[in-house]
Amino acid sequence: MATVHHWTGLEARALRLALRLSVRAFAQRLGLAVATVSKWESRLADTAPRPDTQAILDTALGRADAAAHLRFETLLSEMTSPLSTARRRVTATGPRAWEYESWADDLDRAVVALSRQNFTFADSLLMRWLGRFKAPALDEKGLYLYARSTALLGDLKRDQGVVLGPLSAQHSYADARAVFTQLDIPRRVAQLELSLAVVAEMSGKLEIAARDYETLAVDERLSRRDRARARLWVGTALSKNGRHDYATRVMQAATRDFEDLTEPDDWSVAHQKLALARRGAGDLTQALYLIDVARSSGATDSPMQRVRLDTAHGHILLSDAATRDDGLLVLGRAAQVAAQYGLVHQLRSIEGVKATGERPADPRRQ
Repeated sequence: MATVHHWTGLEARALRLALRLSVRAFAQRLGLAVATVSKWESRLADTAPRPDTQAILDTALGRADAAAHLRFETLLSEMTSPLSTARRRVTATGPRAWEYESWADDLDRAVVALSRQNFTFADSLLMRWLGRFKAPALDEKGLYLYARSTALLGDLKRDQGVVLGPLSAQHSYADARAVFTQLDIPRRVAQLELSLAVVAEMSGKLEIAARDYETLAVDERLSRRDRARARLWVGTALSKNGRHDYATRVMQAATRDFEDLTEPDDWSVAHQKLALARRGAGDLTQALYLIDVARSSGATDSPMQRVRLDTAHGHILLSDAATRDDGLLVLGRAAQVAAQYGLVHQLRSIEGVKATGERPADPRRQ
């Protein structure tokens, strides 16, 4: 637990905020005048409580629970102008351990936020730490958390459609890979290489993406599930490049892997990808069957997955003159959700589907 050798208004304010009290409630808890606490708030490190009040503040901090102690440490580290002086007055048995515990908790919260496409909250959780620490100043544990944060920032940028450039998914993934390479964690390095292949596919580099996926599909650094995903994405890149029949065979192999691994969500996604490959081959009957399997078996609590399913379904419906209007309705619904959650890449995909998929497929190929 942290202790304060000499209180100033800065530490007192941090304690008040850590206890989540108003100025008036904090004054009442300490048995002091509101004007006294207000003076601390306005003058911060330029004022110091009297010796008897120092003891009162010591008692208040000592009685705070572990969560309040953690907030107190974090708040002190975030106060900018008097930061160095303030932190020299604070000692703890393991302040970095407290910070790292909070950092790990925030990463777990960021994962949940990303799964719900709550990008603003996820970004605030990640930048709270990436903005505070730089990799050269961190020990091994800190570097691990830094690399995980950077990788998650890459996921955030990818889902927002920012795939290239200095503030992009590609840049974040490359930085995270470099740190995991430094830490000698091969599995994490391979996962980042898989993410970089996804970025290559999203940016239209389909042959490069397919080649990278094929390499990673047999890479022993990855788990069997990740290797199956790489195999599925080989098929995705092939299908986008017009090689629909070959893509179907590759995807079917990945689908069998997901079934053997008992991964229902991945199995559902595989059917979604297969449906698009069959649509590209002109087999609309099989495409509709496969997309119905995906829609009935997959999780739809994520806005991203709802948009992807509706986009694939709309694309297939739009390929037949008889269901063209239904396809436009489904795509319109997908676009509304994508816009609501800031899914820029998905919006671009929907517009692309509308621009290129309005003509029905050749009935001779069905």
